[in-house]
Amino acid sequence: VQLQASGGGLVQPGGSLRLSCAASGRTFSSYGWFRQAPGKEREFVSASRWSGGSTNYADSVKGRFTLSRDRAKNTWYLQMNSLKPEDTAVYYCAADSRAWPIATLRQQDAFDYWGPGTQVTVSS
Repeated sequence: VQLQASGGGLVQPGGSLRLSCAASGRTFSSYGWFRQAPGKEREFVSASRWSGGSTNYADSVKGRFTLSRDRAKNTWYLQMNSLKPEDTAVYYCAADSRAWPIATLRQQDAFDYWGPGTQVTVSS
């Protein structure tokens, strides 16, 4: 099983980026994104169940970030708009074979599989 994140980079405040996470080796029931800023602990960004339904977002990104997935490609995305300097972090995609309740998806230990991370830097 392998998760490969891509799409990070340097962007100016107010700009946009789209992160992708391509999964190989199996399909998953829960998926999402976490991030870790310099000197801080890794935190929840967004997650959902592969079967559909509601999506959970951190309050800090709600209204700016959108989580989506492509079933055929076994890939999910994080569209990030109106980026702020405080969004600067390494972003990690995560997945799990269990269909957790939406509230549980905010917890890192709900996910068994993690990608290596992609750096997002928001700076002028």
